[in-house]
Amino acid sequence: MSEAIDFAPLQPAPIGPSEPGELERLVDVTVEVSVEIGRTSMTLGEALALGPGSVVGLHRMAGEPVDLLVNGRVIARGEVVVIDEEFGLRVTDVAAPRGAAPSVPAVPSMPIPADESAAA
Repeated sequence: MSEAIDFAPLQPAPIGPSEPGELERLVDVTVEVSVEIGRTSMTLGEALALGPGSVVGLHRMAGEPVDLLVNGRVIARGEVVVIDEEFGLRVTDVAAPRGAAPSVPAVPSMPIPADESAAA
């Protein structure tokens, strides 16, 4: 025969500001930073059929902010700029820390019509 066990309700841990030197030991950790202009899904057959001149429509409208990812996680959004003939990113919005309300909303999944995908 089993007895019911009563557990105290769980309380969220407070998320407060970190101590000034608390993260200092992590400043030299290397992370992968990437900028994503969009993404899409396709079948393996469609991917194998790609060749020079193929156009892949992305789930992002032209002029929309692009995502800045650190280790695959969106941490900010911004606009693409050109600096001395190299691409860069001007950050316009930074994601809220974990546990806070997000300031960078999720990317909506909407297909781009074929006639607009060539311009993107």
